[in-house]
Amino acid sequence: MIWCILIVAILLPQSLAHPGFFTSIGQMTDLIYTEKDLVTSLKDYIKAEEDKLEQIKKWAEKLDRLTSTATKDPEGFVGHPVNAFKLVKRLNTEWSELENLVLKDMSDGFISNLTIQRQYFPNDEDQVGAAKALLRLQDTYNLDTDTISKGNLPGVKHKSFLTVEDCFELGKVAYTEADYYHTELWMEQALRQLDEGEVSTIDKVSVLDYLSYAVYQQGDLDKALLLTKKLLELDPEHQRANGNLKYFEYIMAKEKDDNKSASDDQSDQKTTSKKKGVAVDYLPERQKYEMLCRGEGIKMTPRRQKKLFCRYHDGNRNPKFILAPAKQEDEWDKPRIIRFHDIISDAEIEIVKDLAKPRLSRATVHDPETGKLTTAQYRVSKSAWLSGYENPVVSRINMRIQDLTGLDVSTAEELQVANYGVGGQYEPHFDFARMSDVSAGGATVFPEVGASVWPKKGTAVFWYNLFASGEGDYSTRHAACPVLVGNKWVSNKWLHERGQEFRRPCTLSELE
Repeated sequence: MIWCILIVAILLPQSLAHPGFFTSIGQMTDLIYTEKDLVTSLKDYIKAEEDKLEQIKKWAEKLDRLTSTATKDPEGFVGHPVNAFKLVKRLNTEWSELENLVLKDMSDGFISNLTIQRQYFPNDEDQVGAAKALLRLQDTYNLDTDTISKGNLPGVKHKSFLTVEDCFELGKVAYTEADYYHTELWMEQALRQLDEGEVSTIDKVSVLDYLSYAVYQQGDLDKALLLTKKLLELDPEHQRANGNLKYFEYIMAKEKDDNKSASDDQSDQKTTSKKKGVAVDYLPERQKYEMLCRGEGIKMTPRRQKKLFCRYHDGNRNPKFILAPAKQEDEWDKPRIIRFHDIISDAEIEIVKDLAKPRLSRATVHDPETGKLTTAQYRVSKSAWLSGYENPVVSRINMRIQDLTGLDVSTAEELQVANYGVGGQYEPHFDFARMSDVSAGGATVFPEVGASVWPKKGTAVFWYNLFASGEGDYSTRHAACPVLVGNKWVSNKWLHERGQEFRRPCTLSELE
């Protein structure tokens, strides 16, 4: 049964993405401080080792001068009773003290801190998730590997580069997922950077090994053979490459002998289609979704645009808005999407974030087969739920939503707070959710109607996802685009159909 009637989106300010733990930007920033603490601990350890070595060095220099003098006239030197006493004392006591100093482990403090902090470290799954987020951004925003590797992304404040090792890792993640399209792209990028002279622990043989197989899996046998030969020029004894070379040559010879031109044409077509099949989880509407995320394919005509207005909204003569009406802007006509400006203060935003941060957990979706809530690859974010009784600010926001929309919030769900880090997304879906300023990406798009709504701090976006008749409005199918640079904090408020009988009466027409 469809029970959700609308979404109110509150855009919160800036404060990655992955299927498990480190989706929330709050947790990612915690890692920054964790690493900073470890660096401080490491520097303390280095300083302790340097102090220790300095003591040993001074002792060695002193004894070097002393023994140099003593060895010139050993009998005369030990003939002095003080020198004799000090020699015995040094060998019996001081060399033992030096031994203890040399054996003293100065790393205890650093290792102890590292052990404590390691429990908060990302794991292999987190690293794979972060890599997949980059691949997702690459597809959605049509970014080439060189642009990403050089950090030339729009709106970046802290430019960062990918090394050969980084590119190789991205290619390996794609390879493990049988995503040979991205394997080829990133292995070629690693190879280019090696050819440009970048010093790396990864060699060309390793890169070509992955690259040749990825190309073969996409049906380009000629290129796979060429890459394999290039690999063998570098390492003639490479066992797998030698085996692949024989296999590729056998396949090519067999195809030549068969001499079936029609079959060759089909093979070429098959190769082309494989090369174009960017993502293994490609959706039928993915192309429209990704175009809208890039700001392309928006279907708002100038004639329709002229009918969209900005106005002051008094909430149907609500006393709270008569003297200070809300700023209302039409974002879209069908379905009607409205944005309310300046409806939450910076102070309220910070309180909401502080309440939500300790509770953020991986956002879930309803599994139609099991009826249970579960995580899904198409929704990558962290979320928390806040009740009005917990804090006056949450209660005040709920009442503000009621006053702005004219709908009863007493039957609504609690206020949901979600955080989408870099690469965080929610692919096309029905609700039958959103947002903060981001440097790039992060729009909410409606593929069915060609609409894009861009994040803007402190605003709320509102639409009905049910007609007044109670039937679902399928034009409200929407998606949250992955965040390219920055991160997005959103609050969602779903109001149920129940409780709105007198505020939004049912109509006789199914689609009204």
